[in-house]
Amino acid sequence: MLFAVLFEDEPSAPADLRRRHMADHLAFLEANAASVRAAGPLAERSGAVGSGLWLVEAEDAAAVEALVRADPFWPTGLRRGVRILAWRQVFAEGRRLIEPDGSGGQRSVS
Repeated sequence: MLFAVLFEDEPSAPADLRRRHMADHLAFLEANAASVRAAGPLAERSGAVGSGLWLVEAEDAAAVEALVRADPFWPTGLRRGVRILAWRQVFAEGRRLIEPDGSGGQRSVS
């Protein structure tokens, strides 16, 4: 099952907190690459970074939450909050992954 994980950073966190823990965070992502399909910061139009996004494949939301809490960023106070949302991919690499089935439902495209 796929999940989108949206992180909100703590605005009052020290400016260098992310930098100090980045190497451990990136090593964690590499070690969990089978589950964390993509990850990166989200920036405001101003360029300010205050949040992040992961795309995760896992059995359930509880497994995603355990992964989030194992991230070296988690205990530092950098993260203010996290939202874990089930995500169904319907379009990728220029093509549909589903089609209407004629009865108001959808079927996967082979």
